Amino acid sequence: MNIRLFCLLCICFAVSFLASGPVAAQTENQQHPNILLITADNLGYGDLGCYGNKVMQTPRLDQLAREGARLTDFYTASPTCTVSRATLLTGRYPQRIGLNHQLSAEENYADGLRQSEKLIPQYLKPQGYQTACFGKWNVGFSPGSRPTERGFDQFFGFAAGNIDYYHHYYAGRHDLWRGLKEVFVKGYSTDLFADEACQFIAKNQQRPFFIYLPFNAPHFPSKRNKQPGQGNEWQAPDSAFAAYGYSPETTNPQKRYRAVVTALDTAIGRVLDQLDACGLRDKTLVIWYSDNGAFMLKDRGLEVASNKPLRDGGVTLWEGGIRVPAIVRYPGHIKAGSVNSSPLISLDILPTLIAVSGGKLPSDRTLDGKNMLPVLEHPETAEPRTFFFQYRKYGAIRQANYKLIQTNPKQPFMLFDLDQDLGETTDLADQKPKVAAQMEAAYKSWVQRTKAD
Repeated sequence: MNIRLFCLLCICFAVSFLASGPVAAQTENQQHPNILLITADNLGYGDLGCYGNKVMQTPRLDQLAREGARLTDFYTASPTCTVSRATLLTGRYPQRIGLNHQLSAEENYADGLRQSEKLIPQYLKPQGYQTACFGKWNVGFSPGSRPTERGFDQFFGFAAGNIDYYHHYYAGRHDLWRGLKEVFVKGYSTDLFADEACQFIAKNQQRPFFIYLPFNAPHFPSKRNKQPGQGNEWQAPDSAFAAYGYSPETTNPQKRYRAVVTALDTAIGRVLDQLDACGLRDKTLVIWYSDNGAFMLKDRGLEVASNKPLRDGGVTLWEGGIRVPAIVRYPGHIKAGSVNSSPLISLDILPTLIAVSGGKLPSDRTLDGKNMLPVLEHPETAEPRTFFFQYRKYGAIRQANYKLIQTNPKQPFMLFDLDQDLGETTDLADQKPKVAAQMEAAYKSWVQRTKAD
């Protein structure tokens, strides 16, 4: 065999080896998009400029909407923080996962979401993704339940339902962690979580990554999180007040709330800028939404947010509690500047991420959503969906344009046509008894099925 032929054979062998080895796997993985999943905390449906608010300064989220799709009929699977996050991470109704209440101060450090449930990063890591969570956990923080024990390579955030933005305390306990270690870091929590996301993007730009970025903002202030002598007020950096021409010393809760939302918007903008700086905009699927609707609890200073034009707010199953603002950007797939009125739900996020990552749906458990990318790419293909909700004494079902809801098991269901009555003001149950009866039967059947599961 001559030397040239021998060399040629060696080259062919090397190419064949690389094509089937780790390098090829890395190249294949990089074809799958990076994923940036961002949640706000108790942000109202009417709190953004792109959702019709004429006062709120949210230029970066408004820009994100212009670059992707703004969703008008996006639902969260629960109107409260713990359950909305547990259902997002598992892709399953709260009745299936056995967690349908807000964790108490003590429960935040207990098991919370049972450890047999499989979370988003556990589906993505086999596809070669680097995974990170920066922000609010709120689904249990006992040994075995913490983020880095459930599929996340990195975690920087807090265990509980909310913290003081600067001192990072919850219910009298300091609550800031890096991995499994408590850490003491100075800074505004919104900025700290955004900083971590930016650093993770820069470090992992050569391989696919999944970032779960659940911000603390704009969760309302709580006296039990404050230090002695500290006022119980909305907190934001001076620059956020300056965006409105407000003094940082203002005591007006409405003005202070606006500053919190603008600070959140600015932080999200920095993370999006980091994607651009690394040349990853076109390679990244960005999903943003609010975990549940803004709270509308009278006499507690919480009416400063807006769920307009929806009824009521968080912890209820009126539209203001479960229909939330949402934006998705995926260049080359989703039309920029589109407004999508397809019915979608947070349960759809996990099946979507499994699909875009090249994974497979599980065969050992039921996922309650579906891949929403086809409908985001081609809205005209959307079909009617049926969503079920149950929280505390509330029960509800959304089916096509109709919504059936009861506020107490001892009270009759009410029926609303959301296409004609988005504010849920006119009960049609007596006028459309067949529709109401069919939907009530569907709801009760769902309750029985999920109990059996």
